[in-house]
Amino acid sequence: MGNKIVHAEVVGKDGPALHKFWGELFGWKQNTDLPGGYGMTDAADSGIVLGTGPAPDGGAGWVTFYVSVPDVDATLAKVQALGGTVVMPKFSPAPETWLAMFADPEGHIVGLSQGS
Repeated sequence: MGNKIVHAEVVGKDGPALHKFWGELFGWKQNTDLPGGYGMTDAADSGIVLGTGPAPDGGAGWVTFYVSVPDVDATLAKVQALGGTVVMPKFSPAPETWLAMFADPEGHIVGLSQGS
């Protein structure tokens, strides 16, 4: 077995806004009392440790990962309600599998996966 992913991060211009967006979108609790305005989820809660916070240089930041959800359509609706945008609408690349991509309020693009 290869190495497992153990951490992903979303960093950008407004750390507190990123903490709020990701926490509210998926119901993840975060420890935001870390140095530099960084926050982290517990892997038991989110499936992987996700760090959020300000980019080291104060710039636009970076992110790329997929999140498994029970309902892509419902999640995309919540994304929009929280200020994000749909980048690629739901589509099926294989039977019983649906994918979509969205951007958070700062434009970080993330994928959603439902099904097999």
